[in-house]
Amino acid sequence: MGRLSRRAFALVALSTLASGADVSATPSRTGRPRAAGTGEMRGVWLATVQNRDWPSEPGLTAAEQRAELLAHLDTAVRRRLNTVIFQVRPTADALWPSPHEPWAECLTGTQGRDPGWDPLGTAVAEAHARGLELHAWCNPLRIAAHDDPTRLVASHPARQHPDWVVAYGGRLYYNPGLPEVRAFVRTAMLDAVRGYAVDAVHFDDYFYPYPVPGQTFDDDAAYDAHGGGFPDRAAWRRDNIDRLVRDMATGIGKTRPAARFGISPFGVWRNADNDPRGSDTRALQSYDDQHADTRKWVRENWIDYLCPQLYWHTGNAPADYAQLVPWWSEVARGTKTRLYVGEALYRAGDPAQGAAWQDPAELSRHLTLAADHPEVRGHVFFAAKEVREDRIGAMARVVADHYQRPAPPPS
Repeated sequence: MGRLSRRAFALVALSTLASGADVSATPSRTGRPRAAGTGEMRGVWLATVQNRDWPSEPGLTAAEQRAELLAHLDTAVRRRLNTVIFQVRPTADALWPSPHEPWAECLTGTQGRDPGWDPLGTAVAEAHARGLELHAWCNPLRIAAHDDPTRLVASHPARQHPDWVVAYGGRLYYNPGLPEVRAFVRTAMLDAVRGYAVDAVHFDDYFYPYPVPGQTFDDDAAYDAHGGGFPDRAAWRRDNIDRLVRDMATGIGKTRPAARFGISPFGVWRNADNDPRGSDTRALQSYDDQHADTRKWVRENWIDYLCPQLYWHTGNAPADYAQLVPWWSEVARGTKTRLYVGEALYRAGDPAQGAAWQDPAELSRHLTLAADHPEVRGHVFFAAKEVREDRIGAMARVVADHYQRPAPPPS
């Protein structure tokens, strides 16, 4: 589809699906329409790991999978969102024909089996046709949600390089302490950037894994080989993740300069009790527990955007949304890193959650609070299934209160 036809199609789609929006569109470097102005982030995560959001189950036909994917994109437009963050590398496998990693298990139920179509290519084209941005969401280090390497397809790089793998907490992970691992995962992820007009690459919150009581992440050999010169193992681990982030940013810039790089970490960097620069929280700390110095990445302008997962209600004692928004706003102030806020739509109406999450207005109040902080340039909702189902109308309330008109995606 050429630029003019794509532009026309997008304007028609926006008019039809978003109630006659007035959008002044100009072609971007990728050829899709983009309205004038800087825009705001109105995003949704579309998760594929273990078929969380899409496909609804493994083994659907290519036509059924495609229809479900397009339905999610159409729902995003109807909700007046402008960005879909599509999980294309859920467990060290791929939703495109990668020369480096097998086809994703979530598609056919069998890792490595060709699904008969190209989900990433379709997602990029169809998102752009609707005026949506498409961010390629990659989990950099997770290999499997089990700890049995023999369950991976025989050609899997983790089978070919067992020394790259650490079993921890019943799962398999790549060891980021090995330079060859960092180089490989970077190459694997950049293949999507090279082959597709993605608007951004997106990392989630999995760096070193979340702590499991009584278990140790066994990276002794890597530390012995590469940890010299660091005061302790924690500092070395943080440097490993810093290198992964910094090198990926450089690779994206060289491969597709128009593409951005964003990360959605756990919402607490450090607690103030441990560090006076930290937030007034009493929660897990990404700096200490996952060795991810998220504050540094913002302050050093290594990434284009940060989307901390502020998955707590206002007034939550250990980690209060109303405390964390101003804290992250201060971190982002004066930097070139845009700040978006990750929102826990999945909690709204969940009977296992507390009373605050049974109130359909809780999320809308989040956006009202964040609007008082100019550093917050938008929000991303977890996740696509809940955007579609909207159990108690929390998403509809957000749209009615804050998204009365479509907005161009961030540029």
